Order: sequence, then C-alpha cells, then structure tokens
Amino acid sequence: MRLISAVVGAAAMLAHAGVACSENSALRPDQAEFRALYEELVETNTTLSAGSCTEAAAKMGARLKAAGFADSDLTYFADAAHPREGGLVAVLPGTDPRAKPILIIAHLDVVEARREDWTRDPFTLVEEGGFFYARGAFDDKAQAAIWTDSFIRIKRGDDRPKRTLKLALTCGEESVQAFNGVEWLVKNRPELIAAEFALNEGGAGRLSADGRRESLVIQVGEKATQNYRIEATHPGGHSSRPVADNAIYELAAALEKIRDYRFPVRLNDTTRSFLAAYAKQTPGAKGDAIARLLANPNDAEADLIASADPDLNRLLRTTCVATLIEGGHASNALPQRAGANLNCRILPGETLEGTAETLIAAIADPKIRLTMVPPIRPLAVPAPLDPRILGPAQELADRYFPGMTVQPIMQAGYTDAVWLGTANIPVYGVPGLFLEPDGNGIHGLNERVRVSMLYEARDYLYDLLRAYATQ
Repeated sequence: MRLISAVVGAAAMLAHAGVACSENSALRPDQAEFRALYEELVETNTTLSAGSCTEAAAKMGARLKAAGFADSDLTYFADAAHPREGGLVAVLPGTDPRAKPILIIAHLDVVEARREDWTRDPFTLVEEGGFFYARGAFDDKAQAAIWTDSFIRIKRGDDRPKRTLKLALTCGEESVQAFNGVEWLVKNRPELIAAEFALNEGGAGRLSADGRRESLVIQVGEKATQNYRIEATHPGGHSSRPVADNAIYELAAALEKIRDYRFPVRLNDTTRSFLAAYAKQTPGAKGDAIARLLANPNDAEADLIASADPDLNRLLRTTCVATLIEGGHASNALPQRAGANLNCRILPGETLEGTAETLIAAIADPKIRLTMVPPIRPLAVPAPLDPRILGPAQELADRYFPGMTVQPIMQAGYTDAVWLGTANIPVYGVPGLFLEPDGNGIHGLNERVRVSMLYEARDYLYDLLRAYATQ
C-alpha cells in the first residue's frame, strides 16, 4: 500500500464521534484467537531481504486447515526461482453454484525495517499506549489477518455463504524486485482467482489529532505507476575546454521544463464524486475552485488554486516528478552522460505511450532521449460505482462508524489491483481501519495501529464480507 494516508487526508471533512481506546479491556474469546493469529503473522518476517512470505502463507494455511478447510481448499504456490516469495489461495465454497465468486486479496510482504532504527523490535508485536507496534501492523498484515480470521469464522458458522469466497494471500506488492503473486496468479492460474469482483486494501478512514473520526473512503480505481528515464549524452572531453552542449546542462534544462509542465485536468466518475463532496464541505477559495473545475476542467484560474494543494493536484491529473539523478564520470572531465528518473502517476484512461509522448513534447529537445524503465506494469482499470458494493459498505458504516459517509476515491499510489484489471476483475479497496494524521508510520519507523480500531475493523469487515457473500 502506498500513499494511502495522504489520499485519505485529502478526504478529511467534518469531525464526528470520538473513538475510545481500550487497551486494558478484556478480550472476547474470538478476539483473543484473532490476536494470536495477528501476532503470529506480524512476527513472521516477510521482508524481501531476509523474510519469507512462503512461511507466512503456510502458517495461515495451517490455521485455516485447523478450522476445517480441506487440503483441496488450499492451494500453495511459488516460483522456483523465488521460493521464499510464495503465497496461498483458500476457497470457501458457496451454496449457489450460479452466484459468481468474490475474491479477497491481501499482501503478506512488508517494507524493510532495521532494528537499530526502531524504538522497538519491528518484528515483535508490542502493545503499548493503546497501539500495536510492528512492521506490517497496519500495512498489510492487519487486513491479511482480518481476512484469514473472517474465513475461519465463516467456516465454523452454521450459515454457509451463497457466493464462493476466495482468499489470496500473496507476496511482491512492496517491491518491484520481488516475484508478484497476484501477477503470477492472473497469468498462470486465472481459474483459481476468477471472480465477479475483488476486495483489497486501499480504503480507510482518517482520524484527527485527538482521535476523532474525520473521513472514510473506499478505493475505486487507482493511478498507474511508471518510471521513465531521460538522458543526455555527449562525447565529453577535458574540463579545461568547456563547450555549451554539456550533458548535465542539457539534462538540467529538460528537468526545468518537466517541473513547469502540468498535465491537463481530467476527471472520471470516482474523482468527480469525491471532489463534489469535497467542494460542499470546503468553504472559501479552494472549495469554490473545485466546484468551478467540476463545471469546467479547463478553468485555468481554478486549476491554479486547487492544484496548490498537492493532495488535490494528484487527483486532478497525471503527474511526473524527478526522483533520481546522476551524471558525469570524473571531476576533471566534461560529462559524457547525465540522466534522471521521472516517476509518473498516470490517470486511468491514459496510456504509458501517451505519457511518454507528452513528456517528449514538453522537453522539446531532440538531444534528450526518453525510455520506459522496467518493470512496465499494466494500467489500472477503474471499478464501477456499483451500489451493490457501496450500499452495504455505507449501511455497515452507519452501524460501526456513526455519522461517516463512505466516499469513493481514486488512489494515487499503487496496489495489486492493477494486475486484476487485466483479468477483468473490478477491485474495491474497502474501509475499516483508520489512519492517524501522520500515516501510522507505514513504510517508515515505528509502524502502528490503534488496538481498539483493529478489533472494530475486524468486525466491520467480517460483516461486510458476509453481506456481499449473501447477495
């Protein structure tokens, strides 16, 4: 999961009911069992450098089997070249063979974490001050544990779901160097994950500094992530004989043009819905500017006002930004090569090639070469604003999070949803968990999640899954 806290931050609206923290309150037996599952998953290191998603998948599979799942319901998979980056697909058959299945996905891998940088051991679950601390405590082992636990609860219950449910616990979401389990399943075992729609990470709520709920979003679509390299080359020579066509200068000029270029405003159903609600709740020039852009996306003055907020700017358009730079080969030589990486977040409906052409046109220098940087991922496919999905999410939010409106949003970061688009499976990033204003340390130091809200999200998502499964 990437950049979710800032996206949810853009959705912050009116404050609602406070949320109590109950670190010392007694757990129900089912909560205690969930905590043990969550602890086991969090304390299984799944970093790319030293961990094993395969081990984590096996542990979750063992818990599912103990709950009554047959061996035939559990499919473990891994690429021979990446034996530690495997995953698991569990199937819970429904009662109606005509009802299309639901796919639930969560990634087991986590971002790297060094013990010397953290206040606590990142791979030991620590409960302190009303929070769980650990790498993956939020992203994405909270949801992976909740989904696994939900399958166990449904399996043990007397009321079988109408729809077949499929759970895919995978690796490779947090690193482009890793074997990606969702990609592999789409390409090699599409029948195993075939579904009418999928539930994923990407949705969440946001809290105020004093713990009040401010907003709640469901992810419906996301931008594509693609890196491009721009490069200037020159024969070089002795630095005592400078010439005007210096590769570093040419690269610098190209980067200035990229900095000053803004892609046009382009809205889709999801961003229109979100921005319309945002404009109503936001007084002053910013809210007015959003309303004007909804009426006329070519309103340059309104665009200037709205785009001053980076969280709004990235929802309005494709963005490209320089993230890496290198050049030259010796301190006393003219540079023979200078290059930079451009990280682009591309709106649904646009293309990788079209973005490259736009960048080339903006640079307007034939001496600058632009290439796509692998990996080249597919473009995200936005899911429809389906009332069968949004309706139950809101109905249960009314019960669990009174006063909150579930707002559809387009994620500006990357999730494994991009791979499912190639299999024609719409993906929804469901809410349930709430983020602190600082983003909970996701991808950073001392990652955490509120204890009370983890248990609350567990019940919300279980009920949501049951609601979808009985449609």
